[in-house]
Amino acid sequence: MATSKVLLVKPVEDLGAEGEQVEVKAGYARNFLYPQNLAIPVTKANKKQIEALVKAREAREARELESASALAKALENMSIAFAVKTGEGGKMFGSITAADLIARIAEGGIELPKKALHLAAPVKELGKHTAKIKLHKDVKVEFSFEVVSENPIEEKQD
Repeated sequence: MATSKVLLVKPVEDLGAEGEQVEVKAGYARNFLYPQNLAIPVTKANKKQIEALVKAREAREARELESASALAKALENMSIAFAVKTGEGGKMFGSITAADLIARIAEGGIELPKKALHLAAPVKELGKHTAKIKLHKDVKVEFSFEVVSENPIEEKQD
């Protein structure tokens, strides 16, 4: 199959970041990347454009890393507690999911994409729990939250 060497003008998921030279199938480049203005063909004339794109990417990545670090500090200082209804013996009705956690963090003023938060499984028990939040490829945060009972816990009756 014929391939083309292209220079990415914008980041393309699962392919690369702007300023990278990648080799793709000719049809993919011709029918998708070029019409969407995501890439240009690599030629000797594009050398200055390549250098400009690399500089722009470095500047953008530095800004993203800086903002991700600031966001990580804000998340570490944030504490969240979920008050849930419980039945006999402190058994929860329902569960706390990643979507619930993202919504509660958003109430605190921090918007996170759904892909950033990783909760191993929905939380179905009272107590302290942690979730992993990936803000940047180099910035990851262990976020702690607590699940407490909304009503007094009744002991199980035998």
